[in-house]
Amino acid sequence: MCLACDFRFGPVRGRRAFLFAAGAAVAAPALAQVEVGEASVARNLVPAENIERAGVQQYHQLLAQARAKGLLAPDGNAQLQRLRAIASKIIPYTAQWNPRAAAWKWEVNLIASKQINAFCMPGGKIAFFTGILDQLKLSDDEVAMVMGHEMAHALREHARARLAKNAGTGAALSIAAQLLGLGQAGDLAARAGTQLITLKFSRSDETDADLVGLELAARAGYDPKASVSLWTKMAKASKSEGALGFLSTHPSGPDRIKVLQANLPKVEGLSGRLQRGG
Repeated sequence: MCLACDFRFGPVRGRRAFLFAAGAAVAAPALAQVEVGEASVARNLVPAENIERAGVQQYHQLLAQARAKGLLAPDGNAQLQRLRAIASKIIPYTAQWNPRAAAWKWEVNLIASKQINAFCMPGGKIAFFTGILDQLKLSDDEVAMVMGHEMAHALREHARARLAKNAGTGAALSIAAQLLGLGQAGDLAARAGTQLITLKFSRSDETDADLVGLELAARAGYDPKASVSLWTKMAKASKSEGALGFLSTHPSGPDRIKVLQANLPKVEGLSGRLQRGG
């Protein structure tokens, strides 16, 4: 039985369209309600298709390990079905932020772990740990904010940019060499993928993901105010040992909440408009 949830949106329309899509993800879409800067041009040092391939390979390795330990939720799992239903509402809006996402084979899976964590790998590979759902008791709106945030990191190609910026030092140099096809290919998924999961983004990347994720979730019909309640819960959970997985790369704080609160008026009408069919 297939444990992956595969959402496919439209065929790839030839190499010219593919190349256009690769370059079109730099700026925010014209109809964006939130204001974010252009994605870093440094990411051009690492081909998008290479980092997506690395992310997909590492994701499938992670699933295989979880399955072998009996930790991967089966398709009938209620929490997994809930996650996939939320993702299915958000995914149609992702290509507005990165045209490459229209050809991604989106997957959503759930891993049994007390750790408070979730991520979206380049290429649209999403994983939640049960800890983030159970310990924070997330509502559907809050789950959508987490998911939108993680999707935004992938859509805005933050990992690609960070690896390119760090390509001149230590392990990052080796990883970048693998992604560029300059090293031994057999090591690519284990090393590059591990780096993608644990990569710490800059504060500007985190703000970018917060705002893009906020708009994605709002367009999908979820309550934007859940972004504030989510990060309030995160702040309270920061003292918990299980929260370190997520909060080590997504630090909470009053500044984060203030930025989200300031942007609520820009997106609050989106979910209501969709619910009214407008």
